[in-house]
Amino acid sequence: KFESAGVIEARSSGMKGPKGAGGVFTFVIKGGKPAGEKFMNSLELLQIVANVGDVRSQVIHPASTTHSQLSPEQLVAAGISEGTVRLTIGIEDINDIIADISQALDKATK
Repeated sequence: KFESAGVIEARSSGMKGPKGAGGVFTFVIKGGKPAGEKFMNSLELLQIVANVGDVRSQVIHPASTTHSQLSPEQLVAAGISEGTVRLTIGIEDINDIIADISQALDKATK
């Protein structure tokens, strides 16, 4: 669904919690670090955190937070692009989550 909105790669960690919930969803936004930062700053519902995993939907942009000390080459060696975003989905209404991600992607990739 988000490919037309600037997502160039997406994957899930495959981790499962109780009743199949949980895991980390990772995707790469076209536009690298500036687009990743703009995406993060455009979110209204999802919480920006240093470590994802909670009952609330949360998101992190490793290139500007946890891995910000790495060069672009070191990021690639670590399997992270400058546009990589990781998120976990919480208990909020799924339509609200999708709407928040969609509007942030629109802003980040235009």
